[in-house]
Parts: sequence; C-alpha cells; structure tokens
Amino acid sequence: MDITTIIGLVAGFGLVISAILMGGSPGIFWNMPSVLITVGGMFAATLLNFPLRDVVTVLGSVRNAFLHKERSPEELIEKLVNFATIARREGILALEAHASETDDEFLRKSIQLAIDGTAPELIKDILSTELAFMEDRHAMGQSILIAMGTYAPAFGMIGTLIGLIQMLATLDDPSKIGAGMAVAMITTLYGSLVANAFCLPAAGKLKVRTSNELLAKELIIEGILSIQSGDNPRIVEQKLKAFVSPAVRERIKTGH
Repeated sequence: MDITTIIGLVAGFGLVISAILMGGSPGIFWNMPSVLITVGGMFAATLLNFPLRDVVTVLGSVRNAFLHKERSPEELIEKLVNFATIARREGILALEAHASETDDEFLRKSIQLAIDGTAPELIKDILSTELAFMEDRHAMGQSILIAMGTYAPAFGMIGTLIGLIQMLATLDDPSKIGAGMAVAMITTLYGSLVANAFCLPAAGKLKVRTSNELLAKELIIEGILSIQSGDNPRIVEQKLKAFVSPAVRERIKTGH
C-alpha cells in the first residue's frame, strides 16, 4: 500500500471519528436500521444495474488499486534497455532466461512472442488487444464504484425521509422529537461516509492505477518491438523516454 493511501485513509476516518468522540457519546451514531437501508439499498441498486459477477470482481480490483505496488516507469525503462543490451550482444534468444525470471506476466508474454519470431505487426496487435480489454475491465470497475457512490447518499436520504415520517407520527410526544430527528439524520451521514470515504476515492484510485498500468504496458510494447527490430540500446532508451515526463527522465539510469 502506498503512503498516500495510508495518509488518506487515516486522515479521512481519523478526522470523522475524532469529531464524533469530541462531540459526545459515539453510541448515538450507531443505528442498525440506518445501516441496512443505506448499505443494503446501495448494494441492491448496484445489483439491479450490474451483473453479480462484475460486482464481485470489482472488489478484487479495489484491493489491487489500494494494495498493489506498481512498478515505476523508470525501473521498467531501465530493465527494457538492459534487455536491449543483452539482445544486442548475445541475440534475442538470450532473453528467454530473463523472461522466466520476471514476475510481470505481460512482459514475460511480450518477450516470448519476440523470441518465437512473431511478426512485429502481430505482436503489437495481440498486446494492444490485451491492453484494450484490460482498460474495459477497469472501466467497468470504476463505473460500479461510481454508481455505488451515487446510490449510497440517495438511500441515506430515503432513510432520513423514513425516519422523519416516523418522527412526525409521534408529534404528540415532544420528548421523542429530538431523538427521532437524530436517528433520521444518521442515514444521511452513513450514505455520505460510504460514498465519500470509500466508493468515490476507490473509483478515483482505480482510474489512476489504470492510467499507470496502461503506461507501463505501452512501454513494454514499444520496448519489445524495438528490441526485436535490433535497435541500438541508446535508441531504445530514447524511444521509451518519450513516454514519460522530463522529471522522470532525469531519474533513469541506464548507463547509455
């Protein structure tokens, strides 16, 4: 988990919990019917909108978005330039041993396609197709999380309306009005928390992760095609540096 995720989670929930504790008894902020209306309603509406399989899959995507440690572009460029140097000196078949050592499935597959002598156009077509479908899968995950972030406050408001109706039914007893109003407002609080402390930030994080993963895979495609064509490692490096910002280029150390 990266440091920004940790800071965000701790700060977000920490500030809310601190405000609750400073304001009095935390017990008044717990209401099971409100939880059922807000969270249960959110999931019910999501299942009406999306297939169950996609909703279950998005949980794994969220886990990867928050916990997966991605490889930096500079590290990937350095590795690809090193592969170009090896291929230049020993031939592209020498990369087979390095392909089996990497834990990046996309990189391993790319190297294997090049080693097998696959035509460059076909390599680009195969890998670009995989890239497009990965982007579609991640876009579906983002859509589900954004939908959940939309439904949670809406069901929170529905819960508040239910609570207000129940409160108005007891107006003949003024002693119950304050407590009834508090319970009615809790569902709105739950809906806002679920949406803004989890669903929408998770969708945003997944979008950022998708952009970074696309960049990494595009670097791999360009690097492998250059290596297969026999480009000089210095040329490979210059091609790959064009994908990243000047600040990142300064951190790349390839020896070329």
